[in-house]
Amino acid sequence: MMARLLALALLAAALAGCKSMDCCGECGGDDHHHTHIGNLRHVVLFKFKEGTTPEKIAEIEKAFAALPAKIPAIIDFEWGTNNSPEGHDQGYTHCFLVTFKDAAGREVYLPHPAHKEFVALAGPHFDAVHVVDYIAKE
Repeated sequence: MMARLLALALLAAALAGCKSMDCCGECGGDDHHHTHIGNLRHVVLFKFKEGTTPEKIAEIEKAFAALPAKIPAIIDFEWGTNNSPEGHDQGYTHCFLVTFKDAAGREVYLPHPAHKEFVALAGPHFDAVHVVDYIAKE
């Protein structure tokens, strides 16, 4: 029964034109919108201080991942840890990608109390943070 429901959901997504089951909810199945073209992407890289415990890093990961539920201006969110074989990471281990509809969303996010609370929790454990923002293009 569960496999049948999953198959139906996948078929419905394919027919609607969505590329994934994790649709943003705004595209109505429109592939072009689903790629978030024109949205503002906020890329954040973390390098933790030597001696930061795995438990503290896990707490920081969880706290950042909780922000989308607290800040409605975030329309998409993903993160992961570095696994590049190239050796150009310069000690950065974590990458977070936060997507806003536009710059106005970022303007809500940056001073938001939940974001400030996260920065207060995590900031003392960073050796370095690198941020790049861009407007998504094709």
